[in-house]
Amino acid sequence: EGLLPTTTQSPEEGKGEVEGMPTCLLCTCLGGSVYCDDQRLDSVPPLPKETTHFYARYNRITKIYKSDFANMGKLKRIDLTANMITSIDEKAFIGLPELEELVIRENHISQLPALPETMTLIDASHNNIGSNGIHSEAFKDMTGLQFLYMTDNNIDYIPVPLPDSLRSLHLQRNNIQMMHEDTFCNLKDFNYIRNALEDIRLDGNPINLSRTPQAYVCLPRIPIGTLV
Repeated sequence: EGLLPTTTQSPEEGKGEVEGMPTCLLCTCLGGSVYCDDQRLDSVPPLPKETTHFYARYNRITKIYKSDFANMGKLKRIDLTANMITSIDEKAFIGLPELEELVIRENHISQLPALPETMTLIDASHNNIGSNGIHSEAFKDMTGLQFLYMTDNNIDYIPVPLPDSLRSLHLQRNNIQMMHEDTFCNLKDFNYIRNALEDIRLDGNPINLSRTPQAYVCLPRIPIGTLV
Protein backbone atom coordinates (compact mmCIF):
# COMPACT_ATOMS: atom_id res chain seq x y z
CA GLU A 1 0.00 0.00 0.00
CA GLY A 2 1.33 3.44 -0.92
CA LEU A 3 3.98 2.03 -3.26
CA LEU A 4 4.21 3.20 -6.87
CA PRO A 5 3.36 0.47 -9.38
CA THR A 6 6.32 -1.09 -11.18
CA THR A 7 6.51 -2.26 -14.77
CA THR A 8 8.46 -5.14 -16.17
CA GLN A 9 10.82 -4.26 -19.02
CA SER A 10 13.12 -6.32 -21.13
CA PRO A 11 16.79 -5.22 -21.06
CA GLU A 12 16.47 -3.89 -24.62
CA GLU A 13 13.43 -1.76 -23.75
CA GLY A 14 15.20 -0.30 -20.72
CA LYS A 15 18.32 0.44 -22.75
CA GLY A 16 16.37 2.37 -25.40
CA GLU A 17 14.53 4.41 -22.85
CA VAL A 18 17.70 5.40 -21.00
CA GLU A 19 19.39 6.38 -24.26
CA GLY A 20 16.44 8.52 -25.30
CA MET A 21 15.97 10.17 -21.92
CA PRO A 22 18.78 12.80 -21.93
CA THR A 23 17.65 14.21 -25.28
CA CYS A 24 14.04 14.49 -24.14
CA LEU A 25 15.13 16.24 -20.94
CA LEU A 26 17.29 18.73 -22.84
CA CYS A 27 14.87 19.13 -25.73
CA THR A 28 11.10 18.92 -26.03
CA CYS A 29 9.64 15.62 -27.22
CA LEU A 30 6.02 15.70 -28.36
CA GLY A 31 4.82 12.50 -29.94
CA GLY A 32 7.26 11.80 -32.76
CA SER A 33 8.58 15.38 -32.85
CA VAL A 34 11.81 16.40 -31.12
CA TYR A 35 12.47 20.15 -30.71
CA CYS A 36 16.06 21.10 -29.85
CA ASP A 37 16.06 24.72 -31.04
CA ASP A 38 18.53 27.17 -29.49
CA GLN A 39 20.12 24.72 -27.04
CA ARG A 40 23.80 25.47 -27.83
CA LEU A 41 24.24 21.99 -29.26
CA ASP A 42 27.48 21.31 -31.11
CA SER A 43 26.36 17.92 -32.45
CA VAL A 44 23.17 16.01 -33.18
CA PRO A 45 21.96 14.39 -29.94
CA PRO A 46 20.88 10.73 -29.81
CA LEU A 47 17.26 10.60 -30.93
CA PRO A 48 14.46 8.26 -29.87
CA LYS A 49 13.88 5.62 -32.55
CA GLU A 50 10.27 6.77 -32.97
CA THR A 51 11.28 10.30 -34.03
CA THR A 52 9.46 11.52 -37.16
CA HIS A 53 10.31 15.25 -37.06
CA PHE A 54 13.60 16.67 -35.73
CA TYR A 55 14.21 20.39 -35.23
CA ALA A 56 17.64 21.67 -34.13
CA ARG A 57 17.62 25.26 -35.36
CA TYR A 58 19.89 28.02 -34.03
CA ASN A 59 22.58 25.78 -32.55
CA ARG A 60 26.33 25.34 -33.04
CA ILE A 61 26.41 22.05 -34.92
CA THR A 62 29.42 21.97 -37.28
CA LYS A 63 29.22 18.53 -38.94
CA ILE A 64 26.61 15.89 -39.72
CA TYR A 65 27.85 12.30 -39.47
CA LYS A 66 26.31 9.20 -41.02
CA SER A 67 25.85 7.80 -37.52
CA ASP A 68 23.72 10.79 -36.42
CA PHE A 69 20.62 9.46 -38.15
CA ALA A 70 21.49 5.77 -38.52
CA ASN A 71 18.50 3.41 -38.29
CA MET A 72 15.99 6.27 -37.99
CA GLY A 73 13.38 4.48 -40.08
CA LYS A 74 10.48 6.84 -39.28
CA LEU A 75 12.21 10.21 -39.72
CA LYS A 76 10.29 12.43 -42.17
CA ARG A 77 11.63 15.95 -41.55
CA ILE A 78 15.03 17.31 -40.46
CA ASP A 79 15.44 21.04 -39.84
CA LEU A 80 18.98 22.27 -39.10
CA THR A 81 18.45 25.94 -39.95
CA ALA A 82 21.09 28.42 -38.76
CA ASN A 83 23.85 26.22 -37.42
CA MET A 84 27.57 26.23 -38.29
CA ILE A 85 27.57 23.14 -40.48
CA THR A 86 30.49 22.99 -42.91
CA SER A 87 30.22 19.36 -44.00
CA ILE A 88 27.74 16.49 -44.18
CA ASP A 89 28.76 12.87 -44.60
CA GLU A 90 27.82 11.76 -48.10
CA LYS A 91 25.47 9.02 -46.86
CA ALA A 92 24.12 10.79 -43.79
CA PHE A 93 20.55 10.87 -45.17
CA ILE A 94 20.52 8.25 -47.92
CA GLY A 95 19.43 5.41 -45.62
CA LEU A 96 16.31 7.15 -44.31
CA PRO A 97 13.37 5.44 -46.05
CA GLU A 98 10.70 7.94 -44.92
CA LEU A 99 12.63 11.22 -45.23
CA GLU A 100 10.64 13.84 -47.14
CA GLU A 101 11.83 17.26 -45.96
CA LEU A 102 15.35 18.53 -45.34
CA VAL A 103 16.02 22.13 -44.27
CA ILE A 104 19.72 23.04 -44.00
CA ARG A 105 19.48 26.75 -44.80
CA GLU A 106 21.81 29.34 -43.24
CA ASN A 107 24.86 27.15 -42.77
CA HIS A 108 28.31 26.92 -44.43
CA ILE A 109 27.77 23.85 -46.60
CA SER A 110 29.61 23.58 -49.93
CA GLN A 111 28.40 20.10 -50.96
CA LEU A 112 24.79 18.90 -51.07
CA PRO A 113 24.86 15.24 -49.96
CA ALA A 114 23.03 12.40 -51.67
CA LEU A 115 19.35 12.33 -50.72
CA PRO A 116 16.68 9.60 -50.93
CA GLU A 117 14.13 9.57 -53.76
CA THR A 118 11.35 10.18 -51.22
CA MET A 119 12.12 13.91 -50.89
CA THR A 120 9.30 16.46 -51.27
CA LEU A 121 11.10 19.58 -49.95
CA ILE A 122 14.79 20.55 -49.97
CA ASP A 123 15.88 23.92 -48.62
CA ALA A 124 19.63 24.54 -48.84
CA SER A 125 19.44 28.33 -49.21
CA HIS A 126 22.09 30.66 -47.78
CA ASN A 127 25.07 28.30 -47.99
CA ASN A 128 28.29 28.04 -50.04
CA ILE A 129 27.16 25.45 -52.58
CA GLY A 130 28.92 25.96 -55.89
CA SER A 131 28.86 24.41 -59.35
CA ASN A 132 30.58 21.23 -58.14
CA GLY A 133 28.49 20.97 -54.99
CA ILE A 134 25.51 19.20 -56.54
CA HIS A 135 25.63 15.65 -57.89
CA SER A 136 24.86 15.13 -61.56
CA GLU A 137 21.11 14.45 -62.00
CA ALA A 138 20.72 14.75 -58.22
CA PHE A 139 16.95 15.37 -58.34
CA LYS A 140 15.98 13.30 -61.40
CA ASP A 141 14.44 10.34 -59.53
CA MET A 142 12.70 12.34 -56.80
CA THR A 143 9.26 11.87 -58.35
CA GLY A 144 7.50 13.56 -55.42
CA LEU A 145 9.80 16.59 -55.08
CA GLN A 146 7.70 19.77 -54.94
CA PHE A 147 9.91 22.47 -53.41
CA LEU A 148 13.60 23.07 -54.19
CA TYR A 149 15.10 26.15 -52.57
CA MET A 150 18.78 27.03 -53.14
CA THR A 151 18.74 30.82 -52.87
CA ASP A 152 21.98 32.66 -52.04
CA ASN A 153 24.61 30.11 -53.04
CA ASN A 154 27.31 30.04 -55.75
CA ILE A 155 25.49 27.84 -58.28
CA ASP A 156 26.21 28.67 -61.91
CA TYR A 157 23.69 26.36 -63.62
CA ILE A 158 20.13 25.10 -63.18
CA PRO A 159 20.43 21.55 -61.76
CA VAL A 160 18.63 19.54 -64.46
CA PRO A 161 16.80 17.29 -65.02
CA LEU A 162 14.06 18.38 -62.66
CA PRO A 163 11.12 16.06 -61.90
CA ASP A 164 7.65 16.89 -63.27
CA SER A 165 6.33 17.04 -59.69
CA LEU A 166 8.30 20.24 -58.95
CA ARG A 167 6.10 23.22 -58.06
CA SER A 168 8.57 25.79 -56.77
CA LEU A 169 12.23 26.42 -57.73
CA HIS A 170 14.09 29.23 -55.96
CA LEU A 171 17.59 29.97 -57.31
CA GLN A 172 17.76 33.73 -56.80
CA ARG A 173 21.08 35.41 -56.03
CA ASN A 174 23.37 32.75 -57.46
CA ASN A 175 25.73 32.93 -60.47
CA ILE A 176 23.53 31.46 -63.22
CA GLN A 177 24.46 33.01 -66.56
CA MET A 178 22.68 30.86 -69.14
CA MET A 179 19.78 28.51 -69.74
CA HIS A 180 19.13 25.89 -72.41
CA GLU A 181 15.83 25.73 -74.26
CA ASP A 182 15.25 22.23 -72.87
CA THR A 183 16.02 23.13 -69.26
CA PHE A 184 12.32 22.97 -68.38
CA CYS A 185 10.62 21.91 -71.61
CA ASN A 186 10.85 18.97 -74.02
CA LEU A 187 11.86 20.18 -77.47
CA LYS A 188 10.94 16.79 -78.98
CA ASP A 189 7.38 16.92 -77.64
CA PHE A 190 5.61 20.23 -78.21
CA ASN A 191 2.52 18.90 -76.41
CA TYR A 192 4.47 18.55 -73.18
CA ILE A 193 3.22 20.95 -70.51
CA ARG A 194 4.87 21.25 -67.12
CA ASN A 195 1.72 22.25 -65.23
CA ALA A 196 3.05 22.00 -61.68
CA LEU A 197 6.01 24.39 -61.96
CA GLU A 198 4.39 27.77 -61.33
CA ASP A 199 7.10 29.43 -59.24
CA ILE A 200 10.63 29.90 -60.68
CA ARG A 201 12.84 32.55 -59.11
CA LEU A 202 16.00 33.51 -60.99
CA ASP A 203 16.25 37.16 -59.98
CA GLY A 204 19.66 38.29 -58.79
CA ASN A 205 21.50 36.11 -61.33
CA PRO A 206 23.58 37.42 -64.28
CA ILE A 207 21.17 35.80 -66.76
CA ASN A 208 19.00 37.52 -69.36
CA LEU A 209 15.79 35.49 -69.60
CA SER A 210 14.73 37.14 -72.85
CA ARG A 211 17.54 35.36 -74.73
CA THR A 212 15.82 31.97 -74.45
CA PRO A 213 12.10 32.61 -75.09
CA GLN A 214 11.50 29.04 -76.26
CA ALA A 215 12.61 27.73 -72.86
CA TYR A 216 9.29 28.72 -71.26
CA VAL A 217 6.69 27.49 -73.77
CA CYS A 218 5.71 24.53 -71.58
CA LEU A 219 5.47 26.54 -68.34
CA PRO A 220 2.35 28.07 -66.80
CA ARG A 221 4.38 31.18 -65.86
CA ILE A 222 7.58 32.86 -67.05
CA PRO A 223 10.39 32.75 -64.48
CA ILE A 224 11.06 35.86 -62.38
CA GLY A 225 14.33 37.52 -63.38
CA THR A 226 15.99 40.00 -65.75
CA LEU A 227 14.22 40.33 -69.09
CA VAL A 228 16.33 43.11 -70.63
